[in-house]
Amino acid sequence: VQLQASGGGLVQAGGSLRLSCVASGRSFSTYRMGWFRQAPGKEREFVACISDGKTYYADSVKGRFTMSRDNAKNTVYLEMNSLKPEDTAVYYCAAVAPPRTISSMKYQIRGYDSWGPGTQVTVSS
Repeated sequence: VQLQASGGGLVQAGGSLRLSCVASGRSFSTYRMGWFRQAPGKEREFVACISDGKTYYADSVKGRFTMSRDNAKNTVYLEMNSLKPEDTAVYYCAAVAPPRTISSMKYQIRGYDSWGPGTQVTVSS
């Protein structure tokens, strides 16, 4: 699976951005798709995923970020509202296809085997 994310940029605190990630492959609807982020000097962390028709969020973004998917376009989105400076990071789209979609690993980096190159999100205070 090849992934390409876009939509990052510079925004003021309180603003919004929408990230998109286009995936290759004929079975996109069966993929678990996730968003992770990595801030400077920090480890990559889980942001959100869609798995088995359900959406899961990290506590730090719950209520502010919304992840969705359009299977007809092989695309997932991450709508980010009320952005904070601490949301500044490189955001990565990730995917994993069955049978490797182990539910217990949906929050973990090792639960995904395809990664896009990342898109920078910078939130100024």
